[in-house]
Amino acid sequence: MITIGILGVTGYTGQELLRLLNNHPEVKVTYLGSSSSAGKRISDICPHFQDSVDTVLETEDVPDVDVVFMALPHGIASARARELLQRGIKIIDLGADFRLKDVATYESWYRVAHADPTLLKEAVYGLPELYREQITGKTLIANPGCYPTASQLALVPLLRAGLIEMNGIIIDAKSGVSGAGRGIVQNLHYSEVNENFKAYGVGVHRHTPEIEQQLSDAVNSPVVINFTPHLVPMTRGILTTIYAAITSGVSEEDLKNCWHLMYDNEPFIHVMPEGEWPQTKYAYGSNHAYLQLRYDPRTNRVVLVSAIDNLVKGASGQAIQNMNILFGLPETTGLQHTALWP
Repeated sequence: MITIGILGVTGYTGQELLRLLNNHPEVKVTYLGSSSSAGKRISDICPHFQDSVDTVLETEDVPDVDVVFMALPHGIASARARELLQRGIKIIDLGADFRLKDVATYESWYRVAHADPTLLKEAVYGLPELYREQITGKTLIANPGCYPTASQLALVPLLRAGLIEMNGIIIDAKSGVSGAGRGIVQNLHYSEVNENFKAYGVGVHRHTPEIEQQLSDAVNSPVVINFTPHLVPMTRGILTTIYAAITSGVSEEDLKNCWHLMYDNEPFIHVMPEGEWPQTKYAYGSNHAYLQLRYDPRTNRVVLVSAIDNLVKGASGQAIQNMNILFGLPETTGLQHTALWP
């Protein structure tokens, strides 16, 4: 059995990790760490675990495990990673500390000093459907952000194939409130969010450089995007609508065929039939992603739509998918859940 530790287990992504790992046949969760709740039982803080997990939360002194999931605020994982790696513990970081390759970019957007910039060269970006070969055999995985996951699944295959222009890409994304975490913030209160719909982080959202970095890698040239996230009064889900110009002579069929070539053998990615469009409910509680597109000849632009669950494919489910790769397991192990409907 693979022994598992989770740092930051009381957050939404940490809880989701525990829920999913609890049904994984090849792992044993032996350590749950929480700086704020050490000494309490996880079931006292998260009552939905009462019948399944009765573990006492420990301090953040990580014991010997095979892999530790770090579901921590940015700036913390980078200070802890080297010591864990030197002990032979694999790391899957669900935060932002190892996603950006350039330390100056990280420090500019996240406004903290990176504790260990030399580790950025060792970290591998963990979006399996696009970077599977790079993940295999590594020890430090940077789990992607939720918005970047939804955006890249739609864009990267088309950019790699030269079917869309790299300039002028617009990403308009909507997320459920769980994406903001469990912190008590006024603009996330029920009365602020309910029956409301708003843009936030316009032009300054921290997922922007992550998306630009990965799209730039896809074409080996700098890509600059317009990215605007929105908060929707629902718990889970991301729906991303993307607008991009197509290159000369490209048809809608070419675009669809590119997606099919990339994803038809992928268990978690679904190119939807003609006339059917992704909905967040299709992915609710699952590690699946749904894609659709339409070419608009009037504007010579393609509209791409993707839907994922921000806590699963956008965070904890993808982290487990990465773990399965690291330990030579089928990627679907422990992730066979279908979505909750309605």
